[in-house]
Amino acid sequence: MTTLDDVFAEGGLFSQAMPGYRPRTQQVEMAQAVECAIKDKKPLIAEAGTGTGKTYAYLVPALLSGGKVIVSTGTKTLQDQLFHRDLPKVRAALKVPVTTALLKGRANYVCVYHLERALADGRFARKEDVIHLQAIARFAATSSDGDKSACSNVPESSPAWQHAVSTRDNCLGSECPSYQDCFVMQARRQALEADVVVVNHHLFFADVWLKDEGAGELLPRCNTVIFDEAHQLPEVASLFFGETVASGSLLELARDSRAEALAAAKDFVHLPAAALALDKATRDLRLVFGQDALRAPQHQLAENLAFHAALGVLEEKLTELVDRLVDQAERSEGLENCRRRAAEQLGVLRRWRDGMEPAPAVPVAVEKAESDKAKPAASHLDAVFWLEVSPQGFQLNITPLDIARLFAKQMHEERAWVFTSATLAMNGNFKHYAHEMGLWEAEQAAWESPFAYKQQAVLYVPQGLPDPNNRDYTAAVIEAALPLIKLSEGHAFLLFTSLRAMREAYDLLNARLPAMGLQYPMLLQGEGTRTELLERFRTQPNAILVASQTFWEGIDVKGEQLRLVVIDKLPFAAPDDPVLAARIDKINRAGRNAFIEYQLPRAAITLKQGAGRLIRDETDQGVLMICDPRLVDKPYGKQIWKALPPMLRTRELSVVERFFARMKVGVTE
Repeated sequence: MTTLDDVFAEGGLFSQAMPGYRPRTQQVEMAQAVECAIKDKKPLIAEAGTGTGKTYAYLVPALLSGGKVIVSTGTKTLQDQLFHRDLPKVRAALKVPVTTALLKGRANYVCVYHLERALADGRFARKEDVIHLQAIARFAATSSDGDKSACSNVPESSPAWQHAVSTRDNCLGSECPSYQDCFVMQARRQALEADVVVVNHHLFFADVWLKDEGAGELLPRCNTVIFDEAHQLPEVASLFFGETVASGSLLELARDSRAEALAAAKDFVHLPAAALALDKATRDLRLVFGQDALRAPQHQLAENLAFHAALGVLEEKLTELVDRLVDQAERSEGLENCRRRAAEQLGVLRRWRDGMEPAPAVPVAVEKAESDKAKPAASHLDAVFWLEVSPQGFQLNITPLDIARLFAKQMHEERAWVFTSATLAMNGNFKHYAHEMGLWEAEQAAWESPFAYKQQAVLYVPQGLPDPNNRDYTAAVIEAALPLIKLSEGHAFLLFTSLRAMREAYDLLNARLPAMGLQYPMLLQGEGTRTELLERFRTQPNAILVASQTFWEGIDVKGEQLRLVVIDKLPFAAPDDPVLAARIDKINRAGRNAFIEYQLPRAAITLKQGAGRLIRDETDQGVLMICDPRLVDKPYGKQIWKALPPMLRTRELSVVERFFARMKVGVTE
């Protein structure tokens, strides 16, 4: 039987299979902890600093365990990386006959039925949509798995994808004429048969626990669940345990109801009319707020008469559509599907309006085709009801304030649960994370990064910057950063805590750099996808990327291309965020200190993520500049200061200048 020593030791399986592999104490110790958790079927919270090799540390004991394993990652990009790169390497090194499968949400797979239907319909607003849809059809005809990430000649943002994939709402299931050729069902079958299944957090919650798309069959068969990038779980779980009525879903419902009526109920003119009325009511509610973006709790909307009038019309038109669909649902599976969707949306809309308690339901008992019950959520006393308005539409949200007990109830004691990330603790204390997730009895362990931070990096907090609330603060940040940008010759990430500050900084840099004689390529978040911007940053010498918190994590740029990371402020969440404000109020009303217990640890963990972009390899070197004076002036800032990697720390620009000079000649202190 293969042991961990056989794998990780000098001359072991990894050394034989991977040239350049070197054993790391932290990696071996983490693998041992994961092995114990799997053997004892216990929960484990494991923080492993950057460079520890945590992916291999959990994959090795998982693959050697002989049981069925679900590995859940933070994003689809990391999911692909794990499945296509890391997992094959480990499996080959271990020489174990383990079968693997990649499972994504259904919106990631081409739907043959909807694709053919869209091509036959042929009604599109743009010529590009027709071209893209034809390209998708050619891809689907030759693809073995239908994963749209492999269809590289159609942008992921193309509207054509809306017509070429299915959703939980419009899938016909076993009644679909293309059921036997369904890429989603093929992926599910492979996942059920595999020993190791790679999913992402959103899929795990929506599909595995809720059985929303049939993948819930995986969990009862599994012995081990491993969450990588587990620091993202509280937010994802809040979305899952909450409920939402979104304008996009209502518009899709109206569109699908019209289409199904034309296909199966042409003689019933009242149904298309009701669908059009819902479409108009949805758009009219969004128009109430004009061009404004908004995030507000329900009680702040009490005196907005125009909103309540529009909400009343929306409920009326949705009720009418439900009634029309009930009359015609028996005529086709598609109409029954629309009826179920409309009834669900109406139920959530009424709960949001009244602040009523959702009907109780247990996630693993909710069957997609047999129940119109609501998802499990907290009672109205433990949830915040709020509205979000964006340029694209609106959402009526019911979000639980405390997910700990909701999450803990779902954890089965007969399997191991591993939660790992580079950022879960604050100064070695896991209390915040354990309390958020209900992991009160979990084993806890942390391993520091093996990187020589004091030799590889400098943490610089400039002197003389104004209070972060000063309206000239962003301009001061840019002035302080310009000398470092010149020293690093670009090769920089500038990360901001707000989109407004990001755009202001970008404009200031575009004005100031040419005046300094510096012609560096400038990249701005939003001018392309994250993948496209990263590729441009990696390939353009001296590039500067200006971004918001979208780029604070999940970004890996190794080598000399990234030498400088600038962060403008401590990343405290906006206090006017409805969910945050409600959670703070609940903690404070219980006689506890929400700032120390909740806000401070969250900010520290987020800052650690941003700081982690700089040093990604044992040969990397660079400077981390955190501009916020509160980091050193405030007592709570000093706690965050201690939580950051142990870089050489300074407030003197001369120290930074000497460090960059040594970098150029290949010497560090």
